[in-house]
Amino acid sequence: MSSNKDSISRTIIVAVVLCVVCSVVVSAAAVMLRPMQQFNMDQDRKSNILRAAGIVDPSKTVDELFEQITTRIVDLQTGQFTEEFIPEAENFQRAANDASMSRSLSRSEDIASIKRQPLKMPIYIVEADDGSIEKLILPVHGYGLWSTMYGFLALEGDLNTVAGLGFYEHAETPGLGGEIDNPSWRESWVGKQIFSPDDKSTPALRVIRGSVDTSARGAEHRIDGLAGATLTANGVTHMIQFWLGDAGFGPLLANLREASQSGDASIVESDDDADDVLEVDEV
Repeated sequence: MSSNKDSISRTIIVAVVLCVVCSVVVSAAAVMLRPMQQFNMDQDRKSNILRAAGIVDPSKTVDELFEQITTRIVDLQTGQFTEEFIPEAENFQRAANDASMSRSLSRSEDIASIKRQPLKMPIYIVEADDGSIEKLILPVHGYGLWSTMYGFLALEGDLNTVAGLGFYEHAETPGLGGEIDNPSWRESWVGKQIFSPDDKSTPALRVIRGSVDTSARGAEHRIDGLAGATLTANGVTHMIQFWLGDAGFGPLLANLREASQSGDASIVESDDDADDVLEVDEV
């Protein structure tokens, strides 16, 4: 005859108690660690923005370096800065999944294969001492071969010259598409031109197959291809064309140029009492 300690009901009770205790411990740990996780995510985001902009100083912390960067929220449809800062817009990956904060892209316009686009996006500005734009850092993303590639593209003050590019999340094949993380390949973007002199609305920059002939016409708009990773390279090209085009940050770039030329801050600021215009360097 089995003892009460070995009864089915006792076994079930012990199992239930263990499940409850473990659930409480896991939930408590998740709640307690959430601030630390959020802090680490915020530090990682700032580090990637700084790296794309080429801002490095081992003697300073990430937060100290980030003090020189101003975060603004852009309404993509108008190309204007929002009057108030919208914290939710900084998490654009989450915003893209919220129907109230994003829009569905048609097949013809969704060249980056992202399906949904946030209505508002963050951008990051490094200002020079005279108040002009020294660098503009834009969050960009698009689909490669296996995954959506998330990164930051930094532009010089002329809003045409690439200052840096870096990816912080992707699942491309190591040694092939994963070479988008290769420092040498990322460095090859620096100094390249986004637009041609006679067309500031359609990005001319693209990743080609093979190596760039630096003596050929249009070489300033060409990036060396990735061996064995044509689809990933095409994805990077489509990403740049989408986010620097009319459906992405194109309207903002156009407004910034016009505001600089006319001196009318209302072109880029959505509020009525805009202050100084962020000047754009002449090409």
